[in-house]
Amino acid sequence: MKLHRNLVFAVIDALNLIFTEGQYADKVVEKILKRDKRWGSRDRGFIAETTYEMVRYKRLYAKIAEVREPYSRSNLFRMWAVWAVLKGIQLPDWKQIVPTPERRIKGKFDELSKIRKYRESIPDWLDTLGERTLGEKLWAGEIAALNQQAEVVLRVNTLKTTKDRLQKELLGAGIATEPIKGYTYALKLQERSNVFSSEPFKKGWFEVQDASSQLVGDFLDVKPGMRVVDACGGAGGKTLHLAALMENKGQLIALDIYGNKLKELKRRARRNGAHNIEPRIIDSTKVIKKLHGSADRVLIDAPCTGLGVLRRNPDAKWKLQPEFLEKITKTQKEILFNYSKMVKPGGKLAYVTCSILPVENEEQILAFLKSEEGKSFTMVEERHIYASKSGFDGFYMALMVKR
Repeated sequence: MKLHRNLVFAVIDALNLIFTEGQYADKVVEKILKRDKRWGSRDRGFIAETTYEMVRYKRLYAKIAEVREPYSRSNLFRMWAVWAVLKGIQLPDWKQIVPTPERRIKGKFDELSKIRKYRESIPDWLDTLGERTLGEKLWAGEIAALNQQAEVVLRVNTLKTTKDRLQKELLGAGIATEPIKGYTYALKLQERSNVFSSEPFKKGWFEVQDASSQLVGDFLDVKPGMRVVDACGGAGGKTLHLAALMENKGQLIALDIYGNKLKELKRRARRNGAHNIEPRIIDSTKVIKKLHGSADRVLIDAPCTGLGVLRRNPDAKWKLQPEFLEKITKTQKEILFNYSKMVKPGGKLAYVTCSILPVENEEQILAFLKSEEGKSFTMVEERHIYASKSGFDGFYMALMVKR
């Protein structure tokens, strides 16, 4: 493999922004890839994939390179040299690359690979928590699966097209896909590609959405003509799916505390041809109170640690701290207790997270069902989705009905 200096330097620049300045990896990679219009798909792929892999295995590479935070540029080059040696890539004769003992690197890798916290490159506290709450076997398999690169999965927008028609249209644009057994609306890319520049995307025929996330729509059991509330709508990934399942009939209220996210939802809804979505910003408690006892379905896609989606957000494990976990579980409890009041008698409530930790999932539901606020609800179904078993993101879903 021939290394190009400008591509490697782009990776180092990206790592500096992520590790030293604390910027989000996806935003950094997006920005870095716009630097040179002459870069082809292979060049862009090298930058993105190398950056993400080094973020995933930061602890392992830093340990082998014998560098500590805060990382200087020379530290980052040392870590990159470790990555290159382990990939079997011949190191270039550049002044930034110090003499690197390849045999020692491989020996150190073999030694550290026997220790999970280094092999999977995770903080001590998170490794301890995962093993304690999920058990050693499940945790070991799950964290290994979450360190794999996520596949690109599309969700067909049934308001505009069918899965077969979308698949043919994409193939005509040079993008080969395949259906995924058990996922009604999903197509998986056979090779990574910039699908956002394709005509089918511009026409609103699909959204990029992980297969596990696509399960939420059917799980909520929405029907055309219902009043549905997506209580943590965000930029609308699941909202748009709900609109398609409702066939644009009925009322779909998308709530969020962030107006900029709802603005993005409006833009996406126009492209998708979703006309029954009504975005509302939660700027006071009155917004929720006005909806008390009125919704056929309420989806609480709760804010969480995001441990189930580390495959696509690998920097989250470095940003996550024990204090945040304590804070977010309190927020989840408040949201569940307050937003559940929007469900009308006979209506259904779905509580969903993209986390795999029991404290964010089944423990929240057990506490809710025992509470004054939750005593009128009965559990209908509960699902744990693990990356190690499904091959897709880790999710938790609980469906309850109000008596």
